[in-house]
Amino acid sequence: MQYSPRYKTLCDIFEDAVTQHGSRELFGTKSGGEWRFTTYAEFGVLVDRMRGGLSSIGVERGDRVAMVSNNRVEWAVTAFACYTLGAVFVPMYEAQSPSEWEFVARECEAKVLFVANGSALAKAKPFLATMPWLRALVVIAGEPNGAPTGGADRVTTYGALLDSGTAVPRVQPAPDETAVIIYTSGTTGTPKGVVLTHLNIAANVSSVHSVFEFKSSERSLAFLPWAHVFGQTAELYLLMSFGASMALCEGPDKILDNLAEVRPTLLFSVPRVFNKLYVAVEQQLAAKPKALRRLVAAALTVAAKERAGRPVRLHERVLRALIDKIVFEKVRARFGGRLRFTVSGSAALSQEVAEFIDSLGIMVYEGYGLTETSPVVSVNFPQARVIGSVGKPLPGVRVAIDADAVQDRATSAGTSRVEGEIVVYGPNVMKAYFKRPEETQAIFAPDGGLRTGDMGYLDAAGFLFITGRIKEQYKLENGKYVVPSPLEEQLKLSPYVANVMIYGDNRPYNVALVVANVPALAKWAQAERLNLPTEVDAMLSDERVRSIFVREIARCSASFKAYESIVDFALIGTDFSTENGMLTPKQSLRRRRVLDAYASLFDQLYVRSKDKSRRATSGSAT
Repeated sequence: MQYSPRYKTLCDIFEDAVTQHGSRELFGTKSGGEWRFTTYAEFGVLVDRMRGGLSSIGVERGDRVAMVSNNRVEWAVTAFACYTLGAVFVPMYEAQSPSEWEFVARECEAKVLFVANGSALAKAKPFLATMPWLRALVVIAGEPNGAPTGGADRVTTYGALLDSGTAVPRVQPAPDETAVIIYTSGTTGTPKGVVLTHLNIAANVSSVHSVFEFKSSERSLAFLPWAHVFGQTAELYLLMSFGASMALCEGPDKILDNLAEVRPTLLFSVPRVFNKLYVAVEQQLAAKPKALRRLVAAALTVAAKERAGRPVRLHERVLRALIDKIVFEKVRARFGGRLRFTVSGSAALSQEVAEFIDSLGIMVYEGYGLTETSPVVSVNFPQARVIGSVGKPLPGVRVAIDADAVQDRATSAGTSRVEGEIVVYGPNVMKAYFKRPEETQAIFAPDGGLRTGDMGYLDAAGFLFITGRIKEQYKLENGKYVVPSPLEEQLKLSPYVANVMIYGDNRPYNVALVVANVPALAKWAQAERLNLPTEVDAMLSDERVRSIFVREIARCSASFKAYESIVDFALIGTDFSTENGMLTPKQSLRRRRVLDAYASLFDQLYVRSKDKSRRATSGSAT
């Protein structure tokens, strides 16, 4: 039977939420040290007013309205004002460069551009001179540096626009009309605009309803950017459809503080957050007495038995309850003490970390998707969960594995499973890339399936497992294919590794550029009473420091094949970031940028390794 989604448009979700949950709290914001929540009814009024404001400056059905802002109530108000006007919303990140804002605003021919504040406004105002089609540049917070609102320079404020319009009836767009264009991060080239229809997103929300039963009393802390499709669909639209609430995080450095204040019941997150928690807890435990560490390890073993459905003896239950009280409860308190489960996406979550979080008493549901699929393709859920997998495809979504698309990895040694490129079918699959017909044609298979570029396999029970990215796969000189991300993710669980990139394309073996966690090294040196150089480069050149990384790389590589291992490495103290262009706004590694920036260092690693090999050979001959 063909799948029939509950919602057909984002306007259906909005109408249902405002009508059914008017008095309930929706968005929480912190001001003056206090949290205040906007209700669904108040939100509905703001959306109606902004729809009138947009209409008053000439925004019509099909026009594009762009937004440069982090999560805020005004973001959601503008988005739904666009949807209920029939306009198209185009979100961007504050962390992106002004040149990227300009590229997106120019390509999509935005009629209106919203910016978060005066700082962003100053960077965006030069666009006006070269974009005559842009009707208004709207600053959300603060005054536009004395510029007259609504003047010849087309600059106005969010408040003025909110107050300027008259009542405009809500439009009910067709399911196949474009709702949003989300530009990909551009890890390998120019960003592409992913055109998502109302049905693409609404069907995705509807599918999640089929496998999760959230309550209207649920609350999250929204720190994932809504400009990214995961936060936008899985948190904003999904929680609205359940009548739940979300507090808007003050910033990345305030996540732990806000968690304790808001006390969420659920969390939508990315592995980076869980990895940091895991490393922090591991470091704290390492400083505890050996007897306590043994008890914690035993309690984790009991938790693993429970997950596997194996019988647990009475003394094991008592042990776990004891450790839960004196250790795990304190860790949960860092999340506010009410967190029952979390949904992880956007990147692979280490099984080791997932099992640890699960053992704390916080249920982990990992999922998989991409911008082009609105985004959720598959997810673990209460009745079907296998840690290490990304769950089963959602209702209405079908996944096929194309073994011919992947080099040298069609079957895994010792198993009959078929590994290949993941191809997705369903109502959540994007309409097209904006103004990119050739790239649109290239990503679709002849039968209409979307080629994800991800490698994976389906097990006998229908659970999907991700094994890497095709574009990240490279071939060594010996013909072996390497996917670097699994080992990179394992290395980042080391308390001494802040980031890492493995490289070996057409080379004899792999080398790595390792970003050292300098504060962790300084703490280690203090504990060991070592007199290390304080200057970072000198510290990282110290053989005692390098020996730590030799051990960590060996430990993390133990379960990998010999040809996947790292032969040599270089240590640096400057992390990859959005500011230096080496990470995308969603924290994906821009490998080409890193390689270009450190090309000479990578070359030196191969020269150094050859020299070591020559010396070893000549030494053995004498």
